[in-house]
Amino acid sequence: MAHIVIMGAGLGGMPAAYEMRAMLGAQHKVTVVSALDYFQFVPSNPWVAVGWRQRDEVILKVEPLLARKNIAFIGKAVTQIDAEASSLTLDGGQTLAYDYLVITTGPKLSFDEVPGAGPVNGHTHSICSVDHAQKFWADYQEFLKAPGPVIIGAMPMASCFGPAYEFAFILDADLRKRKQRHQVPITFVTSEPYIGHLGLGGVGDSKSMMESEMRGHDIKWITNAKTTKVEAGKLFTTQLDDQGNVLKEHEVPFKLAMMLPAFKGVDPVAAVPRLCNPRGFVLIDEFQRSKAYRNIFSAGVCVAIPPVEVTVVPTGAPKTGYMIETMVSAIVRNIADELKGATPNAKATWNAICLADMGDTGAAFVALPQIPPRNVNWFKKGKWVHLAKIAFEKYFMSKMRNGNSEPIYEKYVLKAMGIERLAEK
Repeated sequence: MAHIVIMGAGLGGMPAAYEMRAMLGAQHKVTVVSALDYFQFVPSNPWVAVGWRQRDEVILKVEPLLARKNIAFIGKAVTQIDAEASSLTLDGGQTLAYDYLVITTGPKLSFDEVPGAGPVNGHTHSICSVDHAQKFWADYQEFLKAPGPVIIGAMPMASCFGPAYEFAFILDADLRKRKQRHQVPITFVTSEPYIGHLGLGGVGDSKSMMESEMRGHDIKWITNAKTTKVEAGKLFTTQLDDQGNVLKEHEVPFKLAMMLPAFKGVDPVAAVPRLCNPRGFVLIDEFQRSKAYRNIFSAGVCVAIPPVEVTVVPTGAPKTGYMIETMVSAIVRNIADELKGATPNAKATWNAICLADMGDTGAAFVALPQIPPRNVNWFKKGKWVHLAKIAFEKYFMSKMRNGNSEPIYEKYVLKAMGIERLAEK
């Protein structure tokens, strides 16, 4: 009997547990370890932040869901990984041995890289977790009584820019519905070299389309922005030119701000010798397996993927849901093959496919592969994307509730886009 331990119960960890249980025989044990006892559908957080969703609509308690599938759950944080001994130490001192470890922890939100940033000890908000989104919603309700300037964007070394764009347009839509948009100047401050870069070097016509949308919604922007500190009511950012020279120093006033932070690897993973790159992301081979430890696999935001291109202000490469799903499926197949004595050969599809809601419309993009040159470079917008994302939220939450092990991004997202054939490329 083999014991497979999955660290994390999020967008990678829960599907990994379900697929692992479906693929492996009953003689093998599957355990999920997570400091959180609930699954959260992170793509819905922008809606939570403006009150369009309630917390209980986007989270699920994981222990009863896993128990129904004969998957063990331990609701404790991992404090140390002994990769040589194939053992975890949990909060409180408990140890847990594994034959295979699957790391799907997501990122550490590195607010401390910019003094004054963050929702706990700083002056900016985040939508990276449901707790952070709820905190924004609480402050937003007070803000609406006496509106003022808003800043939305992404700090240096951020790697997932889509949610910042989503949130800018969702907030714009919510304020228009409340007849208060005219009271709220919005500035988009981003480390990207241009609007629509997305950490991907642009996708199709994303630059001109997103700039047009921002102008149409009266959202000002600052790109190549190296944000250096945040004070109460004021964000300091240095705008660089394309050669890295200082173009302008900005002191941007705000009454409410949401800035996505830089990502790093979580501490116990980053601390393992030879496992990670300098920022704590897991170094993997083409089979999602650690380059240093053959019984450790990893998927999702916590894996090391090189930037698509060098930018003046450092940016990371995003890991979209479709990519994460294919990483998870590859890991499951490779572990199953090893347990049967076969050579692992499953590889993830490192393609970027995303539905981005914009309040009452939306944008969809496809980059196949993520790193240029690409076979497909496609960016479109329309109300259908807004409706497709709502439908996908329902599909994914249903998958989690019912323990469905079927990959669904290909089936539903690509179908919603009307380009199912891309799944085969």
